Amino acid sequence: MNPIERIKDEKNGLDILDEIDELAAQHGGWETLEPDDRERLKWIGIFFRKPTPGRFMMRIRITNGQLASRQLHTLASLAQRLGNGVIDITTRQQLELRAVQIRDVPDILEALRGVDLTSLQTGMDNIRGVNTCALSGLTPYELFDAAPVGEQFTQTFLGNREYTNLPRKLNVTITGCLENCTHSETQDIALTPAIGPRAAHGFNVAVGGKMGSGGMTVAQPLDIFVAPGEASSLAATITLLFRDEGAREQRTKTRLAFLVQEWGAELFRQRLEERWGAPFTSAGRDVRMQHTTDHLGVAAQRQEGLYSVGLCVPTGRTQAADMMELARLAEVYGAGAIRLTTGQNAIVVGVPEEDVQPLLDETLLTRFSPSPPAFTRGLVSCTGKDYCNLALIETKALGKQLAESLAARFPDAAPLTMNWSGCPAGCGNHHAADIGFQGAKARVDGEVVDAVSIFVGGRTGTDPRPGEKFMDLVPVSMLDELMPVVIDNLATLKKIRREQPAEDRVLMVPVS
Repeated sequence: MNPIERIKDEKNGLDILDEIDELAAQHGGWETLEPDDRERLKWIGIFFRKPTPGRFMMRIRITNGQLASRQLHTLASLAQRLGNGVIDITTRQQLELRAVQIRDVPDILEALRGVDLTSLQTGMDNIRGVNTCALSGLTPYELFDAAPVGEQFTQTFLGNREYTNLPRKLNVTITGCLENCTHSETQDIALTPAIGPRAAHGFNVAVGGKMGSGGMTVAQPLDIFVAPGEASSLAATITLLFRDEGAREQRTKTRLAFLVQEWGAELFRQRLEERWGAPFTSAGRDVRMQHTTDHLGVAAQRQEGLYSVGLCVPTGRTQAADMMELARLAEVYGAGAIRLTTGQNAIVVGVPEEDVQPLLDETLLTRFSPSPPAFTRGLVSCTGKDYCNLALIETKALGKQLAESLAARFPDAAPLTMNWSGCPAGCGNHHAADIGFQGAKARVDGEVVDAVSIFVGGRTGTDPRPGEKFMDLVPVSMLDELMPVVIDNLATLKKIRREQPAEDRVLMVPVS
């Protein structure tokens, strides 16, 4: 039994919720926490960070990436009063507070409950934040609004001990978006829009995608079509199948992808159908477009006269004051709501046409731009070594510096994605980007320096494929010099694959 399985065997991870008041009040603070309790804290979204001893990260579940301005204001206030003011947007549409002290956790949990938020099950072997199109219910480019399914599934497992002892974490996407905005193909469970028998709208089902050590694994289609009304139950059934049948010995071999690989998609479907208790309907017609979108910029919503304004938040790193201002702008100009994207960006929604330009004139949008330079627009980064003990290099500042340098050198470049992961765990999804950087160390003239391995040509969507390693152990000091070569190689690769450029969005609003 590996150490994590031993911890889970001793007691359910959610038991730590009943003990948090005592742990927070104990004499000696964080230094007296037992190692096992440090692990169990992850079940309620509290993460011990070795680079900042005594200061914890707290991950907040934002279901479907949908956030009310009052909730954002509360989180910003907590970050300012009880953290170091830093709030990170994650690739799972969640928010992370930095430098929280264990003594303050009970007060934070109470404040979260007061605005209908939670940090439950955002870490360890649980179902993480369910990804859904950031503009669910608003974008004209969706088959249907899938957010209610994501909400229903979340309510099924949240706080439910039947789902808190999985072999490993489970990433889930449930989307009706036609523009491939959620990296569905890298998810353990992926429900994507399809048209089934008698023109019914629903989802096709794929399982076993992942990032991380060993690279990107593309989810395997199960030849299943499921109606929206049954989709949450099917996702729950897949989860419990994984709970009962997934391997638990070697932590690096316990993701759902390895069970799918061992059984094969056909046997997995058969075992799933036995649990489901009725024959499955074969997969419907995949109606997704070939391109992907980031939902940035000004775009018309399905609701007449209303617009969304997608803002680029470079690498997802923000300060509490900026988030308070974003909450204010959402109230003044929009519907008092913000949507978070898998690209670590934010969208103000429900903006009347006459308020679009005044919103664009606000000072915050000089930093969170709706029309950023090409290399900044597609920039994604993991936490990096300033807060994560697994990261081998700093990623966020380095990524921003390189993007700004490239924008100055290539002002007319077409948008592309540049994703940074500080280690092989791949939290920055570097294998799925046009250009991916994986942190490493290299020895140059006898000195150990920060370095990266560079991947090119990764993508998700209707034609998913992992990026191909192009350069290995490149010192970060040489990136400025070598990036033109990387970009040329990417262009050549795309030409060979005969990929078409992303389609222009036809509902953009002309802004003077």
